[in-house]
Amino acid sequence: MTARIIDGNALSAEVRGQLATRAAALAAKGITPCLAVILVGEDPASAVYVRNKVAACEKAGMRSLRDVYAPDVDPAVVFARIAELNADPTVHGILVQLPLPRHFDSEAVLEAISPEKDVDGFHAENVGALMQGNPRFIPCTPYGVMKMLESANVPLKGAEVVIVGRSNIVGKPMAMLLLAQSCTVTICHSQSKDLAFHTRRADILVAAVGRAKMITGDMIKPGATVIDVGINRTPEGKLCGDVDFETAKEVAGAITPVPGGVGPMTITMLLANTLEAAERTQK
Repeated sequence: MTARIIDGNALSAEVRGQLATRAAALAAKGITPCLAVILVGEDPASAVYVRNKVAACEKAGMRSLRDVYAPDVDPAVVFARIAELNADPTVHGILVQLPLPRHFDSEAVLEAISPEKDVDGFHAENVGALMQGNPRFIPCTPYGVMKMLESANVPLKGAEVVIVGRSNIVGKPMAMLLLAQSCTVTICHSQSKDLAFHTRRADILVAAVGRAKMITGDMIKPGATVIDVGINRTPEGKLCGDVDFETAKEVAGAITPVPGGVGPMTITMLLANTLEAAERTQK
């Protein structure tokens, strides 16, 4: 058996087409959805992410603002800029690229963003709304995963789901979204005993731990849907996920590749959240 591939590139293109149509409808009313991105420092990966987000905005008919600061910038400067963006009615979404330099209080920075413009879904108010089952903004990577499961017609009600990773960005919100769909959810992490015992029970396995190829084919239930959120580099410099794709695809029923799986959907759902924020200004 060779697993069916859940193609994030294809789904992303389809969803972005829908978003462009909605953005054009807003433009006809004189409103251009706008995402403001703040980058502090010179982390190469962060710079690439920001560049991709800005390019995606423009391609979808949205406006983007980009503020780049030196790594030693006074945090007060960034807080002041966030306050300006909060007050600007033409800006609908604000994103601060993580990680921030050590002299920043990252939590305080995220809390400074208006919850109505927190398109990453990281503000405590938005995290609480997600926990209560009434999210304002869904964090972009879990949002993308849910879209992929929907597009692949993966049955969710009553499904056994195992999430490997407990981060605030992926693991925890992913669990909340799947619980809301009546899944039975187990979260595993670095202190979990006998990881393979848990992963072999999963109808849906979500790997989001940041360790290259740690989930191998013998850890997967035959026919399971495997969602690989990880992005790692091999010693040879090639991109790979948290799942050993070659062995996993021979066991799984459906699987996301790396690259070309969850990654494209993350930026797409950031655009979706920004567009949603702009549309809400009309309600």
